[in-house]
Amino acid sequence: MKNLAIRGATLALFGGLTIGLGSLFGLDLDKVALLGVALGGVIGLVPDRSQTERIVGFLAGFGLAWIGFAIRAAVLPDTSLARAIVVFLLILAAMGISLASSSRLPLWSLLVGAAAMVGAYEQTYAASPSLFVTDSPTAATTVLLAAAMGVIGTMLLGEEVVARRKAERDDSRHSTEVSA
Repeated sequence: MKNLAIRGATLALFGGLTIGLGSLFGLDLDKVALLGVALGGVIGLVPDRSQTERIVGFLAGFGLAWIGFAIRAAVLPDTSLARAIVVFLLILAAMGISLASSSRLPLWSLLVGAAAMVGAYEQTYAASPSLFVTDSPTAATTVLLAAAMGVIGTMLLGEEVVARRKAERDDSRHSTEVSA
C-alpha cells in the first residue's frame, strides 16, 4: 500500500508540474497533461522489458500513429472506412515491429505510444484534416513532453522499485521451482 501511495503521489505531482511548467513557458499542456503523464507512467511502471525497450516501443508506436495521420491527410478521405484501414494497418505494423525485435519492443508499449498520439491529436485532426502539417507537431510535442514527465516521475522511484520487482520475480521463480 505504501508503494502504491508513493507512486500515485509522485505521478500526481508530475501531472501538476506538467501543467505548471506549461503555463510558465507558454505551452498548451493543459489538454494533454493527464493523458501524457498517465501513459508515461504506464511505460515507467510496467515491469516488462528494460526501461529503454519500453520507451523505444512507445516512440515507435507514436511514430506509427503520426504516419497514420499523415497517410490519412495525404491520400485518404476523412471517412470511417479510411480510419478503419489506418487502424488495421497501424496495429499490424506495431505487431510486425514487435515480432521483428523478437519482442524486445513489447507490443503493449507500441500501442501505448500510438494511443498517446491519437488521444492528443484525433479531435484536432477531425476538425481540420488539411492542417495536419501545422497542427500535428504541436499535438505531438505537447503529449511527448507530458509523457516524458510521467516516465521521469516513475524513474525517481528508481532503484527501490527495480530492486523490489527483481525480488518479486526471484520469489516467483523460486516458488514455481519448489512446486514443480
